[in-house]
Amino acid sequence: MKILVAIKRAVDYNVRVQIKPDGSGVETQGVKMSINPFDEIALEEALRIREGGEEAEVVAVSIGPDAAQQQLRTALAMGADRALLLKTDESVQPPLAARALLKLVEEEEPDLVLMGKQAIDDDANQTGQMLAALWERPQACFTSKLEFADGKATATREVDEGLEVIRFELPAVVTTDLRLNTPRFVKMPDIMKAKKKPLEARELSELGIEDAPAVEIGTHEPPPKRQGGRKVETVSELVAELKEKGVVK
Repeated sequence: MKILVAIKRAVDYNVRVQIKPDGSGVETQGVKMSINPFDEIALEEALRIREGGEEAEVVAVSIGPDAAQQQLRTALAMGADRALLLKTDESVQPPLAARALLKLVEEEEPDLVLMGKQAIDDDANQTGQMLAALWERPQACFTSKLEFADGKATATREVDEGLEVIRFELPAVVTTDLRLNTPRFVKMPDIMKAKKKPLEARELSELGIEDAPAVEIGTHEPPPKRQGGRKVETVSELVAELKEKGVVK
């Protein structure tokens, strides 16, 4: 069994995001970068599948700048067998990411593709679904439990009405939710061992991907500062204030 895990380099979730003065994007200079938390959960699940008795090769892949090798090394330290980086300094939106991953899927021929349900930088929640559509294979999104039996997979996924259980054939695309697992802590000996594991870096342009539709982003700006409140003397005054602000009719 081969499991392909897509991970994204993102600003660490503990960092307070700051907008660049010119509004061209988020400030990343000198900012701690980490594996997108949902992707880290996907990697942990791949490792647990292997540790559960499946003879599986876990391959971590990422699309981004050369600096993303740091996050791939972390993935190797967690337990991935090898890693692959598709290098590009351009912004990678879901349509382009899905097309790039499809090329890798065609090369690697994995039995399972795992990734987080969304990235915490753009919250798009699109790449997994797009990849499944392009690959023409089953998908299970927002997965909170994943099991295998008789060559098929069973996923418990969170929907608006509660929990939905679906069974599907492999190969397939699975996107992970927070409640699937808790990623392991990386120890120093594992970090040292990861330096000897293979990490291949290729240019994204080498894949010959067709131009993907992209959202044009004009500018970035921080949310407005929260205004201070004021006390009112009576309930009728409170209702009048709420009506004026359009909160109630």
